[in-house]
Amino acid sequence: MSKLLIIESPNKIKSIKKYLGSDYEVMATKGHIRDLPKSKLGVDIEHGFQPQYLNMSDKKDVIKALKTAAANSEQVLLATDPDREGEAISWHLAQILALNLEDKNRVTFNEITKSGVEAGIKAPRSLNLDLVNAQQARRILDRIVGYKLSPFLWKKVKSGLSAGRVQTVALRLIVEREREIESFESQEYWTIDAKLLKGRKSFTAKLYSDNKGESLETVENGEIAKKIVKSLENAEYTVTEIKKGKRNRQPAPPFITSTMQQEASRKLNFTALRTMRVAQQLYEGIDIKGIGSTGLITYMRTDSLRISEEARAAANKFIIQKYGDKYLPSTPRYFKSKNNSQDAHEAIRPTMISLTPDSIKDSLTVEQYKLYKLIWERFVASLMSVCVQDTVTATISAGDYVFKASGYSVRFDGFTVLYVEGKDEETVDETSLPDLEIGDVLKLKELLDNQHFTQPPARYTEPTLIKALEENGIGRPSTYAPVLSNIMGRDYIERIKKSFKPTNLGCVIVDLMTQHFNKIFDVKFTAGMEANLDKVGEGTLNWVDTIQNFYDDFDKLYKKAETEMDGKRIKVPAVESDVVCEKCGSKMVVKSSRFGKFLACPNYPECKNTKPMPEDEVKTPCPKCGAKLLKKTSRKGKKFYGCSNYPNCDFAAPGVPTGEKCSQCGSYIISGIRGKNYCMNSECPSRQKKTAKKEKEN
Repeated sequence: MSKLLIIESPNKIKSIKKYLGSDYEVMATKGHIRDLPKSKLGVDIEHGFQPQYLNMSDKKDVIKALKTAAANSEQVLLATDPDREGEAISWHLAQILALNLEDKNRVTFNEITKSGVEAGIKAPRSLNLDLVNAQQARRILDRIVGYKLSPFLWKKVKSGLSAGRVQTVALRLIVEREREIESFESQEYWTIDAKLLKGRKSFTAKLYSDNKGESLETVENGEIAKKIVKSLENAEYTVTEIKKGKRNRQPAPPFITSTMQQEASRKLNFTALRTMRVAQQLYEGIDIKGIGSTGLITYMRTDSLRISEEARAAANKFIIQKYGDKYLPSTPRYFKSKNNSQDAHEAIRPTMISLTPDSIKDSLTVEQYKLYKLIWERFVASLMSVCVQDTVTATISAGDYVFKASGYSVRFDGFTVLYVEGKDEETVDETSLPDLEIGDVLKLKELLDNQHFTQPPARYTEPTLIKALEENGIGRPSTYAPVLSNIMGRDYIERIKKSFKPTNLGCVIVDLMTQHFNKIFDVKFTAGMEANLDKVGEGTLNWVDTIQNFYDDFDKLYKKAETEMDGKRIKVPAVESDVVCEKCGSKMVVKSSRFGKFLACPNYPECKNTKPMPEDEVKTPCPKCGAKLLKKTSRKGKKFYGCSNYPNCDFAAPGVPTGEKCSQCGSYIISGIRGKNYCMNSECPSRQKKTAKKEKEN
């Protein structure tokens, strides 16, 4: 009889079986196997919030196979993912398979490598019921909020909406930021720059103060600025002070879940959901040429900055071999995790430093390679020497005023030879300065008075929102991706370039929820709730008491809201477009369906006219009538290019017209994918030849 090892993902089976050998049978649950019922609350509020778990209907065959295998095995080991959710899945497995909860049958793998799997197998333990209760408490809290408030939104706004304990707070941050932007009153200010020359090299110095020490880095208006500029017309610009220094630039720590999501968004343009999907693949195992299936990174749901000494030693050896001794600091660098970090796992790092991104590029998909390269470089750079920069600040006197110019040069590149962390906001680079000495008289090339206006706070982007959620203690690493996906999918926010803007619907949801449930969706309250759930996981708080304290407040607010909103319904303001309904002359409004956005007449049901949503205008004019060409979406969700003069002109094509006509049939040539052009006429002989060639090759 063999031992049965149960994991979550079937993608890990091949790798783990290779390391454990024939003594083990490895099977997967394919995710959760039990959950609360979909059709009802499934929580007995009157009797200690006891949950009613049901075997998931789509896991009948999986459960049956697991029961059969367990009955024929000498030992069952539960190796679901090494986090709170994985602990709960193992507990559900123990219930279904009738395992003893006190047995040491729980194993965890921080990495799917030979050493990682063998280390996990050698350290079995009993199920951690505190972690199970923490996950159970979170699930029950989210079920109560969602089950109660989502129907409330259906009745008061419209069907298909949802509210969530964390998602609504994230949405609230976006809405409140948008209102800050809308209410922002811009203030004028001016700066004065002197473009100076020493020899042939030019640089910029900024007005700093007058010679009495009064700050003039910014001045109130153009009148003052022009007065200063005029008084400097015949001034001599003399270097009066030089300050030289040295600064050390430290590398960023290795990734945790949130920072990986932020950096992948900045540098790779990955959504949080995409980042986690690809990271899961790298963790579970990739078939590497010459090696076989192996996990490439450690577990990707973590908030700890700890790394193993074994991994540190391997990386240190690589750094010395690749870059030399001076690129390894004399004292090892340790990063401190945040106080609320669980520290259950290591930071996200490559499992084998010798597997450089380029050495295994051929075994990875494009997105796997990009994310692995980001993780690998970030980890190695975090252990390397600091970047040493020489700094210089020059003070320059001119008449009654003082200018300053700052710059730096790199003395030693250190970790920057490999990796530099991305930034959410662009910063102005310091000026590169010529060699200046006290007493140098500089030539004025140009004196500029620059008008500026204070800017409102920037809209949240995916990385800045994740950062805000993390800093405020809202949610946990594993929740960020689904939260963002949910509020996008519900049409609560829209993405403008890379920024999030709330829709009218999103604003209505936040207003309604904060009007009646302000405490529940308060940032500090939600963060406190997260902290309490962590304490449940640590065994210092009782999970039932934690839920009861929350529910007492929530239930009072819910009953009050139902009374105050009795018989009321909120109308979401429609977004008016510039498109005029050709049937009744009204300006059409933007509506949403499961296929996406479309235009509809506001006079429905008297006028039922609808149109696909016009998107960006295409520079190429319509080849039939010369009118503007628009990128549109059909009722079935397909993209195409159509004439803005429709229905008077019926031109429509799946690609942009090139302006050329087909030599064989006279139809229009359109652009295809990867820059390949083709005739839009599907019956054209040129199209038929290509189709026949493909069929022959197949």
